[in-house]
Amino acid sequence: MPRRIPPGRAPGQRASRILLAALAAGWLGGCHPENRAAKELRAECQAGAAEACYRFGDRLLKGEYVLRDAAGAARMFERACDGSVSAGCAGLGLLYQQGRGVERDSTRAPGLFRQACDGGAMEGCTRLGELHRLGAGVVKDANRAAALFQRACDGEQMQGCAELGRLYTEGSGVERDLERAAALFRQGCDGDSPLGCVGLGKLAADGAGMERNDSLATALFTKACEGHDPSGCFELGLLNETGHGMAENFQQAARLYREACDGNHAEACYNLAGMYERGAGVYRQPNRAVQLTQRACQLGYADACPRVKGT
Repeated sequence: MPRRIPPGRAPGQRASRILLAALAAGWLGGCHPENRAAKELRAECQAGAAEACYRFGDRLLKGEYVLRDAAGAARMFERACDGSVSAGCAGLGLLYQQGRGVERDSTRAPGLFRQACDGGAMEGCTRLGELHRLGAGVVKDANRAAALFQRACDGEQMQGCAELGRLYTEGSGVERDLERAAALFRQGCDGDSPLGCVGLGKLAADGAGMERNDSLATALFTKACEGHDPSGCFELGLLNETGHGMAENFQQAARLYREACDGNHAEACYNLAGMYERGAGVYRQPNRAVQLTQRACQLGYADACPRVKGT
């Protein structure tokens, strides 16, 4: 007589439960070479190897074969920084700037970035330059920002090249030079800096500092947007809404603005509000338009604020 299977216990279910339990406990995950590498880094850090502390902290921050733990990453970066690993100082400074894993401290971050930069970690030079460009936690100083970005770019930190390109487009801290800006943006974009791709795309779309090239602009904005950069999505949405170099596509424009707005791009929220107000590419929803206008104002888009006050 065939063995009766108890209700709710089909063949293979017990084995599946054991497999899931093993995965949850990390039994099988622990066999992966990267899991072993993470454990080795932790052990080396505990033994006093500062470089291992930085590398283990980076894994904790990204959640690479370990549980994501920003507070743990901050502790590891601090140990690395104390051990003269300059990249650890840059990583810790960024966490203090963002308030991730530690209480936000805009006064401590600049000192850590400066320490990183002086120690040869070019990301620290770029981060400190960004603060001087904005006057965030340090004196606003475009000349100092330009010098720091140049140092970072010379050290092959591609975000530094892109930031320097932005200064050349504005003529801030350097003499305005759009051809130089285009070259720096290209360097940055080739190094996967979204700012570099967006900056070069805008010059290509406008024919500034280079020949106008709409297909290149579209490709560059697409690359940045697919890399989850809100500015890239916004610029691509703008091309779709205005029909610049392509056929108008309001539905696509609205989708791209929404993606950028979700990433806290203020002007994208404002443009999306306009589409909801007109019913362009989306169903007309005046209340939604008001909400998006308010959000644009809260995010710092000045043109939206008078409209908020008038509602």
